[in-house]
Amino acid sequence: MTTIVASRLSSIAWPWLDRRGRFSALKAMVLAALVAPGVVLAVQWASGALMPRPLNAVIHGTGLWAVRFLLLSLALTPLRQGFGYAGLVLIRRMVGVGAFAYVAAHFLLYVGDQGFDLFAVGREIVLRFYLTIGFVALLGLAALAATSTDGMVKRLGATRWRRLHRLVYGISVLALVHFFLQAKADPGEATMAAGIYFWAMARRRWSGGGIAWLAVMPLLAAIGAALAEAALFLALRGIDPLRVLATDLDFSFGPRPAPVAGLIVLAVEVAGFALRRYRAAGRAAGAPRPGLSRRAESGS
Repeated sequence: MTTIVASRLSSIAWPWLDRRGRFSALKAMVLAALVAPGVVLAVQWASGALMPRPLNAVIHGTGLWAVRFLLLSLALTPLRQGFGYAGLVLIRRMVGVGAFAYVAAHFLLYVGDQGFDLFAVGREIVLRFYLTIGFVALLGLAALAATSTDGMVKRLGATRWRRLHRLVYGISVLALVHFFLQAKADPGEATMAAGIYFWAMARRRWSGGGIAWLAVMPLLAAIGAALAEAALFLALRGIDPLRVLATDLDFSFGPRPAPVAGLIVLAVEVAGFALRRYRAAGRAAGAPRPGLSRRAESGS
């Protein structure tokens, strides 16, 4: 009996192991980072630090981290290309599944806040647009999470699997719209998130690594964030988009979210550019390239 249990445990794809069944420090650290926000929220809830509406605070907190992790999963491919670290492919699915876990917790907590009245929950989803698109995003992420295993890749076939998982781009748009509409009073982080999304999508289309991209990509992220913010205020309050865009150049009340999104992308692009130049100089001098070997990267 003990042998059978040990055999089954050894066959489980534990999240801290790579595809060869070896311990991966990177995956272990990412797993801890994915779990940490949920643990913090649970401790704050239990300690009474989220008063006067603790459940509402946890609902918003899980939703916020779901969007953050979803955007991180989209950003991993351009980060892998920019930093030349193929090992990041190890964690892409893990981060995506983590985003779904927070979305699922977000929804289940909302159902609990409604007294587990499924009829009331269904009515709210139908009548409130931001809940409708949020629920569609939840269903989409559930489908992607359910097909995220190597076994499902084999069953669906690589081509069909990739087509299915490209839905994450549209799902992310729905998640961002939900985020914007839910954060009506202070859409600052939603605006920055939109800028990061524009950058991640642009980097998939244009993978240039020259110095010109140090200006192009941050500018594109800032413009995308500003346009998303302007569209939100036009749709919700009928405010002239030009007025909203003008505020992004007014720093009298502190940094604006759209330029901040551009600065975040600038920092990432500069770091990637510097690392690529450093590695190129090392190769020119005959030094071995740092990081994972090609064999280790392909076996991840």
